Amino acid sequence: MLDILSVKTFKSLADATVELGQVNVFIGANGSGKSNLLEALGVLSAAAAGRVDDQALLSRGVRPGLPALYKSAFPARPGKRIPPHLSFHGIGGGAEYKVSLHNPLNDPEPAWRFKTERWEAGEDELVGRSPASKNKTHPDRGFAALKAVEADNDAALDLLELLQSYVVYSPATGVLRGVVPETQPRLPVGLSGGGLPQAIAALLRSRKRSRRVQRICREALDLVDWASAYGYVRSSRLALSPSASASDAVVRFRDKFMRDRRNVVSGYDASEGALYVLFLAIIAGSRDSPSALSTPNMRVSASASVQ
Repeated sequence: MLDILSVKTFKSLADATVELGQVNVFIGANGSGKSNLLEALGVLSAAAAGRVDDQALLSRGVRPGLPALYKSAFPARPGKRIPPHLSFHGIGGGAEYKVSLHNPLNDPEPAWRFKTERWEAGEDELVGRSPASKNKTHPDRGFAALKAVEADNDAALDLLELLQSYVVYSPATGVLRGVVPETQPRLPVGLSGGGLPQAIAALLRSRKRSRRVQRICREALDLVDWASAYGYVRSSRLALSPSASASDAVVRFRDKFMRDRRNVVSGYDASEGALYVLFLAIIAGSRDSPSALSTPNMRVSASASVQ
């Protein structure tokens, strides 16, 4: 589990440190830095995986941007200087990974350069890298990701793998309904909610193997209190508007208050709240869910969950 996250000079986060638990909720006004904190962890994740560029950030649900948009533009305090690089530091399970990144404002490159990098557990330093290091490595490539192949420190590997798995899920109603394509597909469900019907089917099948999944599925149904059941069905088996047939499968609900044979409601017609409940049930119950993830702008302003 990630215990502490520190960020410096990233967007609105000039210098921020947060202590984390298994489930974390950040609440604040618009523009106060909640999403920036989640995306800072996404940048740290990309660095832990060995490369920080637009492709690596998009695959983690982080909005890519020019260096001028990433670097803090706040005026420095009297007597202090704002460093030209971004700094990220994660601590968990007795291990830590810290990196500083730089990209010129005037002549930006596709990938951010690694200026310093440190990966260690207790007294065991697996990676120590700085501009003064004798062993020169490619500036666009993270050394820890390469060193992990031969590392045997379990605590250090656990932290690096946790960071590497992190993604930001931002479900969109149109994608959940199946009328807008998913741009970042993955298992168990796309970052915007694509593949929701198939993910629901997989979750329901896994109930036979796990009491925990049984409980999650049952509690999801309790939250959708107007439905007696949910699942998925081929689009061809339901009467759908042409605008709702972009996907070959749709979410299906049975309304407990409507009469039989007239009580089947598709995900296209159901309330968006019901779809968000199923989306979160999949994230909570699927074996394919990343071990570290965030879901911004869902009822509260932003939330980050680390499992």
